[in-house]
Amino acid sequence: MTPSFDSPSDRDGVVIRDHVERRTYTLSTSGGVDPDPIDPDSLGFPVDAAVSVTTDTVVLPTFVGAFVRDADGAMRLEVSNDTSARLPDGEYGIELCAPMKLYLGVEGPVEVLATPERIRFEFAPGTEVRIGARSHHERPPGTVTTTDDPEDVLAAVSTLGTALKTTSPERSFPTLRGHPPLVERGDDLRVPDDLDVPDTGVRIELPPERRYAYVAAPLALYLGADLVAANAPRIVTDEGFEHSLDGRRGFEGEVKRVLKQTFLLDCVTRTEGYYPVDLHERQGVEPLVDLDFADLYDRSLAERLQAHLSVPYEVVEEFVPTWKLTAHVEPTPEHVAALPFLADDLAVVRTPRTREVTAQSSSLPVGEFARDGDFTRSTADSSGKLPVVEPEPTDSIEQAWLGDSAPIDASKATPTAFRNRLDHDEPDGDIDIVVVCNDTAMGEERDLAAEVYGSREELPFDVTVRRDLTARELRGVLADDAAFLHYIGHIDEEGFECADGHLDATTLESVGVEAFVLNACQSYEQGMALVEAGSVGGVVTLDDVINSGAVRVGKTMIRLLNRGFPLRAALSIAKGRSLVGDSYIVVGDGNVEVSQTKSKVALLFEIETNGDGFELTPRSYPSNSIGMGSFVTPQIEDNCQSYLASGTLDTFRMSAEELQQIFFMENLPAKIDGKFSWSNDVDLEQL
Repeated sequence: MTPSFDSPSDRDGVVIRDHVERRTYTLSTSGGVDPDPIDPDSLGFPVDAAVSVTTDTVVLPTFVGAFVRDADGAMRLEVSNDTSARLPDGEYGIELCAPMKLYLGVEGPVEVLATPERIRFEFAPGTEVRIGARSHHERPPGTVTTTDDPEDVLAAVSTLGTALKTTSPERSFPTLRGHPPLVERGDDLRVPDDLDVPDTGVRIELPPERRYAYVAAPLALYLGADLVAANAPRIVTDEGFEHSLDGRRGFEGEVKRVLKQTFLLDCVTRTEGYYPVDLHERQGVEPLVDLDFADLYDRSLAERLQAHLSVPYEVVEEFVPTWKLTAHVEPTPEHVAALPFLADDLAVVRTPRTREVTAQSSSLPVGEFARDGDFTRSTADSSGKLPVVEPEPTDSIEQAWLGDSAPIDASKATPTAFRNRLDHDEPDGDIDIVVVCNDTAMGEERDLAAEVYGSREELPFDVTVRRDLTARELRGVLADDAAFLHYIGHIDEEGFECADGHLDATTLESVGVEAFVLNACQSYEQGMALVEAGSVGGVVTLDDVINSGAVRVGKTMIRLLNRGFPLRAALSIAKGRSLVGDSYIVVGDGNVEVSQTKSKVALLFEIETNGDGFELTPRSYPSNSIGMGSFVTPQIEDNCQSYLASGTLDTFRMSAEELQQIFFMENLPAKIDGKFSWSNDVDLEQL
């Protein structure tokens, strides 16, 4: 399904829709235009679809990364938030890092005027502007079948490198890493003949055990490496370089080090190529290392790898971006199917190290009611029902658990959930959101959900609110192909409580709802059943939750999801809003997003008051569409530096007036002196 181009009903311009990733972006023009389809190849950039319009101006509704190149591909201008420049008559290609990749092709003079809020391109009267769009989405190129034999597993994992669209440092961009092939279990090892495995001259030698193959899978993708059986784990290149993977950090620790360090230094090296941005990480790393990045840019992948690993990790560790995901994976045969999806995320993979805990009911103060409508049940009544484990903490933004039991502080992922994502990749039309409230006492959360979901006019939401559904009616809601379900009500061992009884999700053969929040007591088992029946992911509870705490978590989740935060990131913030937050986890694929962000990446502002000023620290949350390797340029003060968009960016000192201007641009979640709020609700004069 290719991007579409239409004329918006409320303004002059072109609205571009990526139906696969549910992204929408509108370019305003100087008059009404009628997009005329053209050959995508005529634009000179890799796009899925293209049109031509005649206009004097193109105005972007937000500031995004923008680069202007001449006919030879040479960079003529990198647009900053205060750019005011005029380029002479010529042939230009303009790259726009919008929610989907956009390109403009024009001939003639170009004037560029940018502010922190938008970018305006002005052309000669009657200029033909060619507009191309490319979805960030990539589907697996095929399916590899492997037996449970560890050496066959090594051969299957060796095919993950087919995801690389280049072996240059630009492969550190998520858009230049496609999706690797699927891996399934079977009676024989079968690799499709048309899989184009890159020849990078790098191999990873590993003992023939599943745990080694699973941990090395993301690194195998990023290095385009072959995995071969050997006595000791190490990296070997055709040029004679060797690097042990069994040093003082241990095997898993050394694989993590190699992945993070080579990725960081590739991000730095790529600034010598097509994207010579002022990258914060380069400014920090370059004085510390004896590396010639201009020379490295033109070297082979194997040569760069050797140079990168010559640097002690401790020298550059401070500048490694906060990693998006650590996945704790039990090395069982069935989990081989999850490896392509974890590698696609560039996850750090570990084998589980945990301690067992017992899920217990919340300790409710007198007068507080749980979501099941009763007072707190005794520990003896609920303990032992749900085996719970606590994975060893990591420094990643998110954690996923693939194994038995339910995890605390991690999402419960399954190969089924990852595969379900592929079945939901072709939505058509608006984003359908259904709010179901099966308890009139919980109307506050229901009303907020109805108000907030779909409140962003630029996005195509269709929100439906249902009340007091019968079991048959709820079954119908779950069967529909809605993008998202927010359920507010009661769940017990019999299932969803309905107006005429219960609906047990374990009896459902198929589910059409893609993602969900089940804000009810002990909704874990019902949520897992929805995932097994077809959903991609959702938020559930491990135990009883008091109603006031559930409302607080639910209201925060609603607003975060509406601002474009993926499930895992939204819950990581929302659970801190209540004492019962630890009872909530994500089941399935936590990458699910209900809507797109207004800015390029989901942001949380951490603000500390400091005398008569403020210290602002933006924290970024990568997603399925804005993955590891993306960069962002914060529109703060006179900042022109870009940052790798994962974790804490930097700390900026500013006045109340400057901070108010930032708040005016977009309503974002904020922690002010540790207290959670939303930027639109903050009165700076009271701080």
